[in-house]
Amino acid sequence: MKILLANPRGFCAGVDRAIAIVERALELFGAPLWVRHEVVHNRAVVARLRQLGAVFVDELEAVPDGGIVIFSAHGVPQSVVDEAARRGLRVFDATCPLVTKVHLEVARFAADGRDVILIGHAGHPEVIGTMGRFDPAPGGRIHLVETTADAERIAPRSPQHVAVVTQTTLSVDDTARIVALLRQRFPALVLPRREDICYATQNRQDAVRRLAAACGVIIVVGSPASSNSNRLREIAAAQGIPAWLVDDAGDLRREWFSGAAVVGITAGASAPEALVERIVERLREWGGTEVSELEGAREDIVFGLPAELRAGRG
Repeated sequence: MKILLANPRGFCAGVDRAIAIVERALELFGAPLWVRHEVVHNRAVVARLRQLGAVFVDELEAVPDGGIVIFSAHGVPQSVVDEAARRGLRVFDATCPLVTKVHLEVARFAADGRDVILIGHAGHPEVIGTMGRFDPAPGGRIHLVETTADAERIAPRSPQHVAVVTQTTLSVDDTARIVALLRQRFPALVLPRREDICYATQNRQDAVRRLAAACGVIIVVGSPASSNSNRLREIAAAQGIPAWLVDDAGDLRREWFSGAAVVGITAGASAPEALVERIVERLREWGGTEVSELEGAREDIVFGLPAELRAGRG
C-alpha cells in the first residue's frame, strides 16, 4: 500500500497567524487570557493552547473585567467589537486578513444602501461575523444563500442594487454555480474586486482533485467543525473516491484500506502537520510502504502579527 500526500495541505497563513497571536500574547502577558470561540477549528490545536493557558469562551460575558481577549480567525460581528470596547477589554484580533477583506466589502456595500447576498453556511462563525458587519441604516439588507435553490428564491429589495460576497472556505465549484445563477437573475449584480474564497482553500481543493486521480482511498485530516476540511472530503467523494474526515490517527479504521493500492492524505487549513505524520505512522503499521508527495502550488504568503505583539509591549 503506497501513501501519497497532497500538496499543499495543512496550515495556511491565516491559521499560522491566529495561533501565533495566541502564543505571543501568552508569552508577553502570561496566563490566563481568553479566546472567543475556537481560535481555529482543530481539536489538537485548541487542546495545546488550552494547556498553555488560553481559556476558550463562547461570549465576552465570560471574560473578567480587565482581561485580555483574542478574537478567533473566523472574525466577529461588530456588536462583539463594540462590547469589548465598552467593557475596556484588551483585544488582539486574530481574524484572518482575508476574512477582514470580506467584512470591509460588506461594510462598503451596506454604506451604499445595497442589498448584500452572502453565500455561506448558516451558523458558521465566519458567516455570523460577516453578517454582523452589515449596517442596515442606509436602507439595505443582507441575505444568506447556501444553495442554488436559495439563490432561486432570494428576493432583494431592489434587483438593480445588489452585491454578493462569500464565505472564504466554500467549495469553489459550488460557489461558482450559485454566483452564475445570481448573475443570471440580477444582471446588475456587483461582485467583489477580488475573489472572496481564499487562496489556501482553492489550492487545497485543487490538490485533493489531483490526489483523487491517483488514489483508491483518501483521508482528510481535519475536525468536523472545519468548513474547509469538510469541503475537501466532499470534493474527493464527488470524484467517486471513498473519503474519510478524521481528527487524528485514532479515528482510522483498518477496513477502509482493504485492497487499496494507493492511499491519499490531505489536511484542512487548520490541521497541523503533526497529525498527518501520525496518520502516516499508523498506515505504515498497517502495511503502508512508499510515501511520496504530489507537486502542487507554492504558498509563500505570510500575515504579520499585530504591531503591539511584534513590539512586545506589555
